[in-house]
Amino acid sequence: MTNTTVTVRPPDARRAPERRDRPPGRRRRRSSDGPTAALYLLPAVVGFVVFYAWPMIRGVGISLTDWNLLTEARWVGLDNYADLFQDPLFWNALRVTAVYVVVNITTQMALGLTIALLMQRLSIGLAARSAILLPWLIPNVTIAIVTLFMLDPNVGFVNHVLEFVGARTQSFYGSSDLAIVTVALVNTWRNMGYTALLFYAGIQTISPSVYEAAALDGASYLRTFRSVTLPLLRPITALVLVVSMIGSFQIFDTVAVATSGGPGNSTRVIYYYIYQKAFEQFDMGYGAAMAVVLFAIIFTFSLVQLRALRATESDGN
Repeated sequence: MTNTTVTVRPPDARRAPERRDRPPGRRRRRSSDGPTAALYLLPAVVGFVVFYAWPMIRGVGISLTDWNLLTEARWVGLDNYADLFQDPLFWNALRVTAVYVVVNITTQMALGLTIALLMQRLSIGLAARSAILLPWLIPNVTIAIVTLFMLDPNVGFVNHVLEFVGARTQSFYGSSDLAIVTVALVNTWRNMGYTALLFYAGIQTISPSVYEAAALDGASYLRTFRSVTLPLLRPITALVLVVSMIGSFQIFDTVAVATSGGPGNSTRVIYYYIYQKAFEQFDMGYGAAMAVVLFAIIFTFSLVQLRALRATESDGN
């Protein structure tokens, strides 16, 4: 008879959990993620500090001085800001800039969204989308020079067309009533293709099943656009609105080439007035003070727009 020894495990003994082997080096890779990420971010951080943060800090400092670029800067404190708010040309520049911003943003976003919807319905190809983007690739200076000839009251192509249809010719850049609107519409034509592509990209992210559900419910195209497309495009709309607003406040080159702030002060936007004060009249401290105020205005409007449109979410979330 063979004796068999049986080992009985105590009731309270617990089985040790199995240890899963981790691939060697995983812990080392995780510990090195921080320095690696910092290394990749370093060029962007250096660029931001050198070209944005430091000039901004330096500009705030200059705004507190009286400096003509030729002699030593003299500390004046908040005197430039006090003079700024009593300057009628500054308030006129803000008013002209506001007119430009409103006309440019409304027309640019309306036309850009319309083009994007047409691109979706017609399913145009890559070549057509590239052609729509072409004006955005042309420098503003070039566009300003071309439109000077196209809109000329005597030899301009646009006025010849107006004469042909029996309408009165217009001095688009020479009229104090039309000049700033003309500048805004010219820049709308330049940027609406880029805006359309942004809207088109946003429309492509909307699930087709949402449109199918709307169609099954019997919704018309306009109802679908109002109740489905627009709410789901909220993040893209916020992006386009903020980017367009910032670019509109910074309009300079078209004004400098086409009108030089005239006729009168009808196109003297804030950026052009800053340039005149700082580099034509050598009042760098006063120009820097206007730049600081402009930065505060743009920053405030951007925050308000992002908060009002809840830019980080759409109605589909």
